Amino acid sequence: MDEKEFDYLNVIPLVDVMLVLLTIVLTTSTFIATGGIQVQLPRAAADPAATVPHPRTIVIDKEGKIWLDSTPVVIDGLSATLDSVDRSTPLMVRADKGLALQLFVDLYQAVKRLGFTTLSLQTEQMHEPAD
Repeated sequence: MDEKEFDYLNVIPLVDVMLVLLTIVLTTSTFIATGGIQVQLPRAAADPAATVPHPRTIVIDKEGKIWLDSTPVVIDGLSATLDSVDRSTPLMVRADKGLALQLFVDLYQAVKRLGFTTLSLQTEQMHEPAD
């Protein structure tokens, strides 16, 4: 059998696929840039009781000292300090990066034992070096 050599390469299907992909990318980027589909939302009276409470901040420094909203506390006294706080109040933890992990885990367990539902860890955004 004799094999035929390719005289040319048909690139039309490749161009079709690339145009479809370009259309998808441009459509998606338009939705992302404009914030999605624009709608006018209906108005309703806000229930002041339904507003999210202001988050409380727990700070742990490198030495393991703990502050609740700038007031020094010990981990054992945390339950007494947070007793009067609503359990749906978000708690934000700002811990030093050199802190021993065990202290953070102990704090996490103490807060969860008290029944708080939202606990978040504040971090610093990393900046990528420019090329």
